[in-house]
Amino acid sequence: MNSLEIAALIVLNSVKSSKLSKKAQNLFLPLAKHLHTTQGSFQYQWNDKSVSVCEMSNNISGMRKPYRGKQDKFDLDHLVSKEPFGQFEAWFNEAKNTDGILEANAMSLATATKNGKPSVRMVLMKGIDQNGIVFYTNFLSQKAKELTENPYCSLLFYWEPIKRQIRVEGHVEKVSEEESNNYFHSRPRDSQIGACVSQQSQVVASRKTIDDRNVELQEKYSDPNVLVPKPDYWGGYRVVPNRFEFWQGQTNRLHDRIVFRRLKNGESLDPSVTHEGTNGWVYERLMP
Repeated sequence: MNSLEIAALIVLNSVKSSKLSKKAQNLFLPLAKHLHTTQGSFQYQWNDKSVSVCEMSNNISGMRKPYRGKQDKFDLDHLVSKEPFGQFEAWFNEAKNTDGILEANAMSLATATKNGKPSVRMVLMKGIDQNGIVFYTNFLSQKAKELTENPYCSLLFYWEPIKRQIRVEGHVEKVSEEESNNYFHSRPRDSQIGACVSQQSQVVASRKTIDDRNVELQEKYSDPNVLVPKPDYWGGYRVVPNRFEFWQGQTNRLHDRIVFRRLKNGESLDPSVTHEGTNGWVYERLMP
């Protein structure tokens, strides 16, 4: 159903409820002949197909899948590590070995402008250690521009088959040029050339413009012994976390949430809810 069809439904609703003037109703009555109501829901005839707006809405609101059962909880005594990187490693290893999870390292990356306008997209984690989580991108992209003016972000790993997600918050810094170069030249050669072709997020006249540039560079670097130079506008970022949230879904929606975070300056620890971990981290359980 396209926007024109939806607009027509809105018009009909106004016609049916007499919210339009008599003149406007007469104007739109020909359109209204193509629509009718059944038990309070609007039916729109389009290309001999009938679409019910209410039915469509109800189908979406009723979409619900079972998660884990009450006997399969994730609690503080189930932690395999008292710091988040060890816990991340345990869940990540399970995810990457689970059928149906094709890219366990896929993560949504949320950034924002200096004025707080957010944007989000999927990227791939390409490294993780105690220093942070690494991904690579084009520095001409929207995400890179936003990270330049507002060097904070949030990551989300969601693994539906095992009903788990991990949310990470922190600040970002660029990885070294050496690290970016090493990773760039470990990529498939076509991907290296693709990075040289694309000035990411810039307006382009057509797909042909991209393909022609790709053919040009494929010919230029047809000799496999010739190194493809990494563009200056391409490299890596490291997300340095200050917060991890480990979430495990429950069918009754009383989900399990355990957070690792850094203590704030001057914050005193309440041992009844906040537990001291290792490497400067504390951990807590959150309400669903």
